[in-house]
Formats: sequence, C-alpha cells, structure tokens
Amino acid sequence: MRAVRLLPRAEIASKRVAGDLIGIPSRRLRSTSTTETPATASLSPRWLSDVKHRIGKCLTFGANDEQIHKAGRVLSEIARDWRELVAGSEGFLTEAKRRGIYRQEVVWGEGDSMGHVNNVMYNRFAESGRVQWTQKLGMHVDPANRKAWRSVMSPSEAGLILKSITTHFKFPMTWPDHYSVYHKLRSEPTSGTSSIVLDVVIMSELHQRPAARLVEDVVVYDYVKGKKIALPPFMLDVFRDTWTLQEEVKGRYSERVRHLLEDVRQLEQGTWDRSDAIEDTGSGAG
Repeated sequence: MRAVRLLPRAEIASKRVAGDLIGIPSRRLRSTSTTETPATASLSPRWLSDVKHRIGKCLTFGANDEQIHKAGRVLSEIARDWRELVAGSEGFLTEAKRRGIYRQEVVWGEGDSMGHVNNVMYNRFAESGRVQWTQKLGMHVDPANRKAWRSVMSPSEAGLILKSITTHFKFPMTWPDHYSVYHKLRSEPTSGTSSIVLDVVIMSELHQRPAARLVEDVVVYDYVKGKKIALPPFMLDVFRDTWTLQEEVKGRYSERVRHLLEDVRQLEQGTWDRSDAIEDTGSGAG
C-alpha cells in the first residue's frame, strides 16, 4: 500500500472563511448528512441576480445608515464569494487546490452559427476539468502518490475510464465569457467501489450561475490486468477524505446562504415591505 498524505483536519478547521468578515460566526461544522438538502436547492438558478434586484428595490424606498451598511455587506459578500455561495453550498470544492478549471476564457471559435457555445464543447470542458481535478489531488492532497495520480489518465496502471456522461444544458454561454468547472463525488466510496459517479457543474462567470450540469459515470480499470477493479488504496483514502470535506463545505456555505437571505428579508421588512413605505424617486427641487 502506498503512503497517503491527507489534508489534516486541524488545517481544514483553522481556515478562516469569508463569513468572519461579514459578521457570520466561523465555526467547524460537523459532517452533514448525505440526505441534507443544500440551501440553494429550492431557489431559482438566478437567485443571486434576484438578491441584487431585491436590495436595489430596498434602496429606492430609502434606507438608513445601518440598512445601507447591511446592504453593502451583502453585495460585497456576493461579489467576493459567489462561486462558494452557488457551488460550495452544493458541496463542490472551489478552492484552488481542488477545483478543475478556473476562469477559462470562452474562445470565439467554440461557438456555433448562433453565437452559442457548441453543445459538444461542454463535454470537453467537463473532461478537461476532470483531468485537472485528479491531477491536483496528486499535486496538493496526496503528493506522496503524485506519480500514481498522474498515471490515472493514461493507459499504464490503474486508471479512470469514462463509462457514460449525461449533460443537462441550462442556458447557452456566448463569447465573450469565462467558465469554471467543478467536480464532486455523488456518494462516499467504500473498499469495494469499482466505479464512481461524479456531478459536474460548468459555471458561467459572466452570469454567475451554472450554464450546464453533467453526470459522469467513471470506472476504475487496471490496464495491466485488462479488467475493472476496486479503487486502489491511495485513491480510496483520498476520495473518502474528499467526500467528508464536500459534506463539511456544503453545510458551511448552505448556512451562509441562509444568513444572507435572512439579511435581505430584514432589509425588505425595514424599507419597502411596510405599510408606510414610500418610494424615493428623487426630487427636482433645488
């Protein structure tokens, strides 16, 4: 068995989240249940844009200094951490050492005659993201087995073969735009796991929401023996650690989303959503 260097739990817990900067207590959450629904599950895909519009409406009805300060904090949080709020609340790991592709530029030639990114390209984006995702596991999470992780995408030893891929298009990206690709395990692997299902999200940076969601069914294959095998120990340990971290991140950012929405609702109740509210349209009086 190869030695595995896993990310220390103390290191995970000690990382300060941006919530500290907006008055949200930072605390280590226990691993959430696999049945827990992300805070964004029932929200519109455009919920971030909706929040901005809601805050704008609050300001047009007039706000005191405290309300203006709260609105500014919410808008700053969205601008700084929108990827974590959207993808992180679902359990996708967005940090630099874990993400697949980050802010990749959409190339003009990737579009079709309508100017939309061609449907085939989304599968290519996901494939490139999956390769980068596995390679970063070897570089940053398990450097002791970096060589083994490098061979995962080559026909040499134990590798990962794409069995099937399903793509759900949410809206057509166009040029110019940038996109980020995140992968996550759908379930916790066990010692007998011989295939893994990966959820994939391709995020439009321009629109700040998913342009496509994909499901990849990946098989573990031994190229030397020529047959499907269970996850090697080095993969199993890292994927288990990844699963645990996914659940922690989902709970953490779901909590932040709930706090953010509560703040917006309080702003509404203190500005336009009251019986004596009057819209401030400005005055032409000198």
